Amino acid sequence: MDKKRFVIKVGTSTLTHESGKLNLGHIEKLVRVIADVKNAGHDVVLVSSGAIGAGMGVIGLETRPDSLKEKQALAAIGQVGLLAIYDKFFKEYGYNTGQVLLTKFILDEETRYNSARRAFNSMLEYGVVPIVNENDVISTYEIEFGDNDTLSAYVAELVKADLLIVMSDIDGFYDADPRRNPRAKIIPVVKKISDEIKSFAGAEGSSRGTGGMKTKLKAAAFVNKHGIDMVLTNGKHPENIYKIINNESVGTLFLRKQK
Repeated sequence: MDKKRFVIKVGTSTLTHESGKLNLGHIEKLVRVIADVKNAGHDVVLVSSGAIGAGMGVIGLETRPDSLKEKQALAAIGQVGLLAIYDKFFKEYGYNTGQVLLTKFILDEETRYNSARRAFNSMLEYGVVPIVNENDVISTYEIEFGDNDTLSAYVAELVKADLLIVMSDIDGFYDADPRRNPRAKIIPVVKKISDEIKSFAGAEGSSRGTGGMKTKLKAAAFVNKHGIDMVLTNGKHPENIYKIINNESVGTLFLRKQK
């Protein structure tokens, strides 16, 4: 296989237990798979949620707060521990990490956009795994992405990725909410995000995260428009990444617009 560049987004529900504390087992499995993908010669950028969830675990909160100042404080507290865990695990597999905290403000202007792109490319040339999150501590409504599904789509376009893999707490995109309808069926390939497809996107995110199916459709539409495929799959099975990059059917593939 030719060298490819992948952006992998992992959600809070995958990274944390119901208690809100970090799920070290899942994180270690994810890191091992990413390290192995890099061993095969590919570039990987990891967009990771979990800072606020990790902060909740540190403080002992059971429900996600609504106020901006509380979420900003929890993000600052949780980001430290989250990156420390990632860095520890990646070093065990021979790779260094780099932290990138973004706001939409950074990518909305050409000079800042190009500066960020050069920084990513340099890290990847050094063999480093960039770990990206939104800069929740300083983000406000006007400059925030709002969810890491959207952030991962922007990052995929920024680094000119071949594929965006969104790892969630669901197996793929369904024709109904599988949590409410046991007869819901997964859609293996979405060639066009039509009005009918949009009508299926009613599921909201988990109590520990912000993204739902609507944000994932938005992310898919953005990267597809820029010539990038996206796969939505279950984050509890990091080994799915192997199958996805080998073109096996896992989850839902959103096909890029063909030129």
